[in-house]
Amino acid sequence: MAITSTAKIRPRALVRASGGPRYAVALAVDALGTGLLRPFLLLYGVTVLRLAAPVTGIAMTAGIVVGLVCMPAVGRWLDRGARSTVVAASMLVRVLGVALLLATPAGHAWPFATAALFLGIGNQAWPAAHAALVATVAHGRERDTALAAGRALRNAGLGTGALIATACLAGGTTALQALAAVTGVAYLAAAALAWSVHLRADPATGPDEDGAADAAPAPVPRMRALLAANVVYVFCLNVPEIALPLVLVTQLHASPVWSAAIFVANTVLVVTLQVPVTVLMSRYSRRSVLALAGVVLTVSYLGFLAATALGHGWGAPAVAAVSVVCTLGEIIYAGSATALVTVLAPAHALGRTLARFELSTGFGLAVSPAVITALAPHGPAALWGGLAGATLLSAAAVATEKDQTTQPKDSGAGPSGSSASTAGALSAASYAVRSNTNGPIGSSPHSSRSG
Repeated sequence: MAITSTAKIRPRALVRASGGPRYAVALAVDALGTGLLRPFLLLYGVTVLRLAAPVTGIAMTAGIVVGLVCMPAVGRWLDRGARSTVVAASMLVRVLGVALLLATPAGHAWPFATAALFLGIGNQAWPAAHAALVATVAHGRERDTALAAGRALRNAGLGTGALIATACLAGGTTALQALAAVTGVAYLAAAALAWSVHLRADPATGPDEDGAADAAPAPVPRMRALLAANVVYVFCLNVPEIALPLVLVTQLHASPVWSAAIFVANTVLVVTLQVPVTVLMSRYSRRSVLALAGVVLTVSYLGFLAATALGHGWGAPAVAAVSVVCTLGEIIYAGSATALVTVLAPAHALGRTLARFELSTGFGLAVSPAVITALAPHGPAALWGGLAGATLLSAAAVATEKDQTTQPKDSGAGPSGSSASTAGALSAASYAVRSNTNGPIGSSPHSSRSG
């Protein structure tokens, strides 16, 4: 697979590094189903089940937060070698959520909350499981590009599903129920496709630097600064959906069309630029790129502060222009953060390390709406100045944090990344990959992970 060059992206190699054709179809079907229902789950609770909006919102938030509790178990399951099975399970648990949603009688909050919990567990478990599967199949910078491709594909599916659902909303409650049913079928089909890949990794004792096979396992990296910074970084994912519509409508009194246009532009940019930008950034170390993402996001937040000062008239177009910079920061962040974590994680603790990272991501996504809506009434300086200051501090923390000496340095020298990446210095020879011989993955029985 030759994806490491910044000059060329080879689609076939990219599909293979991403898990193979069947797995790519599973991701697309899963994302399409998610896009059909996820943006309208609140609307489903209010219109179909006739629940009060605050009750519906609390149930959804509780589902997301409680879903985070499953992450340590997911990490341990992954470290026992499971890969495609965990991905399929994260999709199947959402089938249960959709089935319970469809069976919930009108006016009953607890069944809806339970359905939201199952959906939350699946949504929280999927990113770590997907990253572990890709990290087992792909090597070095190929892995970074494969993770970026997965994100681009998922965003395309989510956007397409949301557009289809929007067009169907004219059908009222019947349409929402139909969309939920189609979502359940999509999750079930995606789970079957993911499970059919039959990929797992068997833990074994890896060699030390001298080639001895009885070396003590490397410790699980603490990554304290990285995890804390990630909670702040992830706020950028809710800026197009929450912060900008709030500012445009309540402070600039602009048409909601501006918010919709920004959201669509964000989705299109992520789908089209995620892979090229990740490949372009592969000439630098992942940690440096992640710090750069914080700087770009900080600049965009300061740009939003300046744009809102223009007031009604020029304010909305200026906010839309700055949102492109914010999306670029989001793309750089998404292309480097998970990739850096897979480099820092020793092979025997890949699952637990990814689970801790996803815990910080989930926590940031859960608290960011409350923080944004709490800061916005105090004015643009409080909102955008606060986000800019916190993000810049986070970028500095990422840049200055020292990797544990037991792990290879992510120097990123050269056009294809660090020498550790190219040579596979982050040994995952301790993982023997088993996949079905007729499947799209694993042309050889062993696959080593490299940074």
